[in-house]
Amino acid sequence: MIAVEVHNLRKEFLRRDAERSGLRRRRRRVPALEDVTFSIERGECVAILGQNGSGKSTLVRLLSTLLLHDGGSAHVFGHDVFRQPREVQRLVNRVSVEASFFKKMSSTENLSYAARFYGMTAAETKQRIPEILGRVGFPLKRRHESMEHLSRGMQQKVSLARALLTSPVLLLLDEPTTGLDPRSKLEVQNFIREVWASHDATILLCTHDLAEAEALADRVGILDRGRLLCLEPVDELKARFRAETLEEAFFAATGREFEHENEDEDAERGVFA
Repeated sequence: MIAVEVHNLRKEFLRRDAERSGLRRRRRRVPALEDVTFSIERGECVAILGQNGSGKSTLVRLLSTLLLHDGGSAHVFGHDVFRQPREVQRLVNRVSVEASFFKKMSSTENLSYAARFYGMTAAETKQRIPEILGRVGFPLKRRHESMEHLSRGMQQKVSLARALLTSPVLLLLDEPTTGLDPRSKLEVQNFIREVWASHDATILLCTHDLAEAEALADRVGILDRGRLLCLEPVDELKARFRAETLEEAFFAATGREFEHENEDEDAERGVFA
């Protein structure tokens, strides 16, 4: 069964030029995603690798109904992402590096609020919330502190707990371990594997962490400047580009090293998450 099906998906943003035309700066449309096409089978974990500005976060926002598209189509378990957003929202949970919370509320209060949206009762969440916070490595003694007093890494753990609280059918992970210390990062990765195995979840992992992508995913794709260059198992990816490592394969596919960014080209295109 196809869990995610994307065909020629496009997204553009308006960008102001540095040069002025008369009294105003000119604005032009710049592509963040260009004709992206791929599919994910139910129960599969797919990783999309890309540098900052490649369009990874834009893809996640589109699939989670937070952005409207400018062309193409996207379906989640047969539901049109842009015509049936409510149906899609109940199937999807998103973890983002820029997690948003009610900052004055505690982690427990934020999770309780999210659980109500998915129809969970107070009785269900009373036991479930401390359990899931503990499993992602969040110190339970701090679960009643307001979010504004927590570090970025702590907030990221709450974001992951929120996404996993309701056992989502499709999990969209946008840099899920960014900001975490090595031990917490390993705990989160192990928990992702556990949820994947025990809940029959389908996972789309967008990351710039090569090791994380290779360790977790069935297939790995390379997204560069808004274009999906390839999507296949790591061994096939390495064989295609005659590379010994995933980093070498990335370099061969994109023509630049993974940590190198061409500032002139990125400035011309416009940089997107």
